[in-house]
Amino acid sequence: MADFWRISRLGLGAALVMVAGLSAASAQDQRGMQQQACSRDVSRYCRKLMNEGDVAIHQCLQEHRAKLSPACRRLVEGR
Repeated sequence: MADFWRISRLGLGAALVMVAGLSAASAQDQRGMQQQACSRDVSRYCRKLMNEGDVAIHQCLQEHRAKLSPACRRLVEGR
């Protein structure tokens, strides 16, 4: 019975590691999609902030969301 619990804990630990890895991969995929959908809009409206980081660019896109391409606007608005 002790072997069962040890194996179960190992399985649970492996599952948690896999979920964490998938979550990180999902965040990476989301960022890649946003960069692809918004690259032209960032160049047009937020070029001066490109070295400031993601938060500054996201705020800039929020400020210009009425002028963004439809794909970028959907991502910025979280739809």
